[in-house]
Amino acid sequence: MDAKMQELIDGLNEDLANEYAAVIMYNNYAAVVSGLYRQVLKPFFEGEIADEQGHALYLAEKIKTLGGTPTTKPADVKQTEDVKEMLESARQSEVDTIERYKKRAKQADELGLIELQIKLEDLIADETGHMEEMERLLDDPRLQ
Repeated sequence: MDAKMQELIDGLNEDLANEYAAVIMYNNYAAVVSGLYRQVLKPFFEGEIADEQGHALYLAEKIKTLGGTPTTKPADVKQTEDVKEMLESARQSEVDTIERYKKRAKQADELGLIELQIKLEDLIADETGHMEEMERLLDDPRLQ
């Protein structure tokens, strides 16, 4: 296999591990969030799970299509019961994911994988929306 293709597949597996971690993170946060924010954040976190699962499924299938083996191991997940830490951790996760997807889209473009490049740009748009929601939630003066 071409070295650039292997580098792309390895990167997509890193992305996949982080999407698995996002599913676990949002599932955990939905379960443990408590207090005044529970009514708002529990359904918010639950809503994020399906998006991240969809991203993971796409990445796993694309890795296989490109000749790789999709990982089954998630990246590490930070556990907390502090609402502000949850939102900050989730926001940072989205920021990191956007940066990885930008790199991956560039790699896909260099390899002429237009469908993958476009899909990664769509994922960047999804993750940007998630990040912006976290930022707006963190703007709550009660969290300062």
